[in-house]
Amino acid sequence: MTLDSQIPTYVVGHLNPDTDAICAAIGQAEYLRKAENIDAVPIRCGEVPTRVSWVLEQAGMEAPKLVTDVRTTAELICDKDFVSVSESDTFYSVYRAMQTTEVKSVPVVSESGEIRGILKFTELMQLLMPDEMSSRDSVRSIQASQRNICATLSGDSVGALLSDEEEDLVMFVGASSKQTTKDSILESKEAGINHKQIVICGDRQDIQLAAVQTGVRSLIVTGGYSVSDEVIVEAKAHGVVVILSRFDTATTVQLVRCSRSVSNALGDEFLCVQAGDAVSDIRKCLSAAQQDLFPVVKNGRHLVGVFRKAALVDPPATTLVLVDHNEYAQAVKGVEEANVVEVIDHHRLGGDITSREPIRFLNEPVGSSSTLVARKFRDMNVELSESVAMCLCAGLISDTLNLTSPTTTELDRLMLAWLCEIAGVDAAKFTHDFFASGSLLMKGSAKDLLCTDRKEFNEGGKFLSISQVEEMGLPRFEERIEEMRAELQSLIDQNGYDFAIVAVTDVTQHFSKIIGVGDDRVMAALPFDADDHGVLNAPGVVSRKKQIFPAVSSAIQDAAATALETI
Repeated sequence: MTLDSQIPTYVVGHLNPDTDAICAAIGQAEYLRKAENIDAVPIRCGEVPTRVSWVLEQAGMEAPKLVTDVRTTAELICDKDFVSVSESDTFYSVYRAMQTTEVKSVPVVSESGEIRGILKFTELMQLLMPDEMSSRDSVRSIQASQRNICATLSGDSVGALLSDEEEDLVMFVGASSKQTTKDSILESKEAGINHKQIVICGDRQDIQLAAVQTGVRSLIVTGGYSVSDEVIVEAKAHGVVVILSRFDTATTVQLVRCSRSVSNALGDEFLCVQAGDAVSDIRKCLSAAQQDLFPVVKNGRHLVGVFRKAALVDPPATTLVLVDHNEYAQAVKGVEEANVVEVIDHHRLGGDITSREPIRFLNEPVGSSSTLVARKFRDMNVELSESVAMCLCAGLISDTLNLTSPTTTELDRLMLAWLCEIAGVDAAKFTHDFFASGSLLMKGSAKDLLCTDRKEFNEGGKFLSISQVEEMGLPRFEERIEEMRAELQSLIDQNGYDFAIVAVTDVTQHFSKIIGVGDDRVMAALPFDADDHGVLNAPGVVSRKKQIFPAVSSAIQDAAATALETI
């Protein structure tokens, strides 16, 4: 999912977000709103884990919106307050709209709001002047409805009722002598085209009567003149619409041409852009297009806005605050094109986050990012709501296993006590209820087990994935070993990893079981003993950051050194 606005500052955790990533984002967004008056909104770039759903329910909060791509899209650069016209609008009404708004092209939409085409000013001119000038009929022929003609002339109608249907019509101006004009009208009747004819004349009643008695399609009386009762009676009898125009004959003729609907000028060839299309993806092909105005559509062809080529040159970037990670490999899609203004993290430095301007970068060796966010509230004396305090409790407890993980620091202990007081929770009970709220071993699919809390790393020339599942006891572990191995292999096949492991951690016994697939030399170099199922037993190992990843990193180096020795 993409963003529908770039006005807020978005606070986001890493891919496959865990409790700390989501809860720290919620907390940091509230801090920015209260302490710095910044319109900050927490978002997530992955599914909400079961335990996080439980925390949010306890806190009475909605889950942050799912956003999987923060690149600038067509919808974000388009003008939603745009001038559009209906396909049934007349040339005259569209021309006036263009004059008023000083635009040279407009989107044409249906009654339901679907795009029908793009109309340029030059294309409007084609409605006035026919392509073919070789015959008199081509100049006089128009396609219009009687109602549109009357509306364009700002006229009144008498006689028969106005028709809304567009028709092929032929204009005839009764400007010759009385006899010549009458003869021409009669010739049209003999030729069988009188039912298509629009006779335009002034206050000459004999011409008016000749026209309506012949049964022409319409009679237009110019100069602001009215017609006699006799003419009206004859017009009704012969089904002729009489339109009274306040303009002179020359102006009336021009306006009749302007009453044609713009649907006559629409072509089928024009480019539409989907609302979710990233500007970086579409810029090249649109820059080379002859079209200048681009409609932005969603849900089929529903028009949501328009933009011109100039909007592609330097589109605005999304403003991001990153929490619980500092590497592009773990960040939401499009982070490279975003404006990252702050990073709050407690992991190693990845080294690939860049910025145009200096940014705030907070990275400390503590147990959780929620700890760092909580300290900002406390140190700056910013009011912390009970619900957000509960979320930060969950992030801290999750990452430190209620202060029992080797990553735990004195600051984590201080912050947890402070947060529990504000949230009104008991840390021990909250920890038990939190971990008991969702057992992936019991209820989750193999994909859930590997992807609910998974991170990618590039280390020693190897591309690897490390997943972690935290459980209160390890029920059903052995019966799901092969299922997890198959899913690990699937991850390798899909993403090109050299190595993928999952650590299933018993948080009550501080014990992890590790399953790995990929480079056998790395697996063999890990400092843990394998059981009969090929599963590595890792007593005392609970932290991916401080224990599992360093062990994998050392194993990669040892495997590489062993490979060199054998050459």
